[in-house]
Amino acid sequence: MNVQCRIIKINDKKGLIKLTNKNEIKLFQNEQIRTKWDSEIEDYYFSVIDVIAVLTESKNPNRYWSDLKIKLKDESGEPYEDIVKLKMPASDGKMRLTDVANSKQLLRIIQSVPSPKAEPFKQWLAQLGKERLDEIADPEQAIERAINTYRMKGYSEEWITQRLKSIEIRKRFNK
Repeated sequence: MNVQCRIIKINDKKGLIKLTNKNEIKLFQNEQIRTKWDSEIEDYYFSVIDVIAVLTESKNPNRYWSDLKIKLKDESGEPYEDIVKLKMPASDGKMRLTDVANSKQLLRIIQSVPSPKAEPFKQWLAQLGKERLDEIADPEQAIERAINTYRMKGYSEEWITQRLKSIEIRKRFNK
């Protein structure tokens, strides 16, 4: 595991995640979430305790997280064995082990937090789920979404056409 530690200042008033680059994630106003970037899996690890503290405003986020783990295991039988501990800077400046979750795990945890601050995430996840189900029913929607995403990113129509052709060619060779 090749990880780099980063403390991120959180200051978006809308409460939505915005990935503007690998070094900046915005979440809730004036809060910090400790993260580590793992270049091998190309994903962040987020401090679960920091996220719980932001979403719940709990005075004891460690206890809240401990209780939530038990609740999740009882409800779904899903043990949180995949949650790892990494050393991150603590409030006293020392490096201490803390529970961390990757992006997928973090989204699952957010779904389980009963908090008004978690609602924008839950609504976003529900919308993504609906879109994926629509795309399964009609795969052409997935292609249209990809084309629209490329357009929003500023790619030319020529580039988009070439990209779709190269994907199709690669599929043929990988059969």
